[in-house]
Amino acid sequence: MSELDPTERLLRSCRGEPVDRPPVWLMRQAGRYLPAYRRVREQVTFLELCRDVDRAVEVSLQPIDEVGSEAVIFFSDIFTPIPGMGVEVDFAPGPVMAEPIRTAAQVEALRVPDPRESVPYVFEIQRTLRRELASREIPLLGFAGAPFTLAAYLVEGSGSRHFGTWKRMLWQEPELARALLARLTEMTVGYLNAQIEAGAHAVQLFDTWAGMLSPAEYREWVQPSHREIAAKVDRSAAPLILYVNDGAHVLEEAAESGADVVSLDWRIDLAEAARRVGSRVSLQGNLDPCALAAPPETIAKLVADLARDAAPARGHILNLGHGCLPETPVEGVRAFIAAAKGLGASA
Repeated sequence: MSELDPTERLLRSCRGEPVDRPPVWLMRQAGRYLPAYRRVREQVTFLELCRDVDRAVEVSLQPIDEVGSEAVIFFSDIFTPIPGMGVEVDFAPGPVMAEPIRTAAQVEALRVPDPRESVPYVFEIQRTLRRELASREIPLLGFAGAPFTLAAYLVEGSGSRHFGTWKRMLWQEPELARALLARLTEMTVGYLNAQIEAGAHAVQLFDTWAGMLSPAEYREWVQPSHREIAAKVDRSAAPLILYVNDGAHVLEEAAESGADVVSLDWRIDLAEAARRVGSRVSLQGNLDPCALAAPPETIAKLVADLARDAAPARGHILNLGHGCLPETPVEGVRAFIAAAKGLGASA
C-alpha cells in the first residue's frame, strides 16, 4: 500500500480499513513534560489557558513540532463545558465544585445550554487548529468527559480515590443518579457534535472512573450513556473513540458501546483484546506511560510488540494506556513516535 497522509491513516484505522501502518498520537501529549508547554503555562492559570484561543492553539500544536505526533487533540479539560450548566468549578489542581450536586433540585437546575454559546472559545480553538493543520494533513481530535466520570466529580465535590459519595448515591438514590447521568449525556452529545461541526476529524470520550465498577454495575450505570452517545453523535462525520481507564474487566461491554474504537490501558494484553473484540472495533493503545522512561531501543521493541499484538484487530492506533506523566522524558516520547513511524519502513 502506498503511504497515506496522517489524516487518512487515522480515519481508516478508526473505521477498520487497510492502512500502510498504525497512526500514532499520545493522550495528554501537550502537557507539563514539554518545556515549551511549561513556558506558556507560567503566564496564565489552567482555566485561562483553556479559554485563551491563541495560547490553547499554541500548546495544542506543540506535540507536532516538538515530538512529531501524527494527530492533534485540542487543549482543554473534561470540565470545560460544566460551568455552562450552572456549576461553579475551580481547579486545585483537579476540578473542585463550589457546591457538590447531591439533591434532585440541584440536578433539575442543571442547564443543557447550546455549547456554541456557553463555550464559544472551544470551537474557535478547533476552527483555528483545523486551518493550521490543513497544509500538514494532520487530523484534529476533539474530546469530552463521559457522563459517569463527570458525575463522579460533581457528586463527590472533587477528586477521590474511591468516590464513595457518588457510589453510595447509585445504591441509595438510583433515580437521582440516573437523572444526573441523563442530563450529562444530553450535554455530552451536543458538545461532541458541536466539535465535529467545528472541524474535529474524530472525537474521544474519556471515562476515567468507570473502571471502578463491577461488570454488572458498568452495564447498568455506564453502558447506557455510552450507547446513547454513540447513537446520537455524528459518527458518519467523525469516528468515536471510547477510553475506559482500568477497564480490562469490561472490555466486551466497551466493545458493545457503538464506538468505532476502544482505547485500552496497559492492564490488558493487547493480543487478547484483539482476539476477543478486534473484529468488532478498532483498538487504541496501550503502552504504560512509565515505559517512556526506557532506552530508545527498548521503546522501539515495545512499539513493535504492540503493532504485532494488535495486527489481528480490524484497526489499531498506537498510543499510551493513559496520559503522558509530567516527569515523562521528552526523548522517550520522541522515541515512541519515531518507532511508530518506522513500522512503515520495515513493513
